[in-house]
Amino acid sequence: MADHHDLVSLVPPQACGAAAAGHSWFPGPPPPNYSCTLTPELVAKAREELQEKPEWRLRDVQALRDMILKEHPNLRTRLDDAFLLRFLRARKFDYDRALQLLLNYHAGRKAWPEVFQDLKPSTVKHVLDLGFLTVLPRPDPNGRYILFLRPGKWKADDYPFVDNVRAIYLTLEKLIQPEETQVNGIVILADYTGVGMSQASNPGPFLAKKVVSILQDGFPIRIKAVNIINEPRIFKGIFALIKPFLKEKMAERYVLHGSDLRSLHRNIPPSVLPEEYGGPAGRLDVSAWSRLLLDCEEEFIVEFCQPDPLKGVVLPESMLFDGEEAAGKEEDTFRGLRSQLYYCY
Repeated sequence: MADHHDLVSLVPPQACGAAAAGHSWFPGPPPPNYSCTLTPELVAKAREELQEKPEWRLRDVQALRDMILKEHPNLRTRLDDAFLLRFLRARKFDYDRALQLLLNYHAGRKAWPEVFQDLKPSTVKHVLDLGFLTVLPRPDPNGRYILFLRPGKWKADDYPFVDNVRAIYLTLEKLIQPEETQVNGIVILADYTGVGMSQASNPGPFLAKKVVSILQDGFPIRIKAVNIINEPRIFKGIFALIKPFLKEKMAERYVLHGSDLRSLHRNIPPSVLPEEYGGPAGRLDVSAWSRLLLDCEEEFIVEFCQPDPLKGVVLPESMLFDGEEAAGKEEDTFRGLRSQLYYCY
């Protein structure tokens, strides 16, 4: 049997030079040989909110690394300090929960090949060009970047909905690289202008559950708020579709603003919003984030276009996703929800 050090990656993929490529507005990841890039203020915030002690940081990383090598020696995963720190911070330096999150992270890829096979920016260029999602160039006063979604831009006959999920996942992978994001988390802003029955009913409960499961339990990012604006009447049905899968804390972070910009501005200050949403930051530009992702093509090829990281790994019976039997039960539930959507519409 091969030594486990031959079966795992200790070296991070080469991150694209965002600043060199003209993307200096977005911070880069820590250097390959890890050195903390947090400001003193963020070090203090990480200590208070995440139980991260700078003097113990690398000891904690080594402890998680040792757990992986001992309990899952065949897992093909990055083991560098910067990568493992993402999982520790996302689970407040609880080793067991951080390890479970890492396993969920890889299990999600195995459970959903339609999303993760050949996952790279060029394969979702049509989603980026459509303007379905972008990241606003200015973080909010709490240092949180804003992932901006416009579901109404997508129509069911444009392309499969799963392509939107692919674009979201690539965006999250890029967002989580800077240590600032690992500490501050992110905010989601979704404008539901133009969302009708075709968009509302297309994903279905099994797909909705997978998306929510990945965001809550399968990715090392802290979603601090979800702001919904211009939601139609049928959003009540849409939310009924996903709410059963949301943890209580996450459900409480959803804020519905309707068309009230003043309500939005109480949660996201106008200073970081484009002028379409009452801000001074100029017209919404979706091209900057698209260029940043596309310029990092090689980085994502190294990260995602590789052999199955879970090949030969025995995972616990209870993992992130349920199988086809659960899909059938959720489809029955969806029939009732779909009638609710029509009623609201």
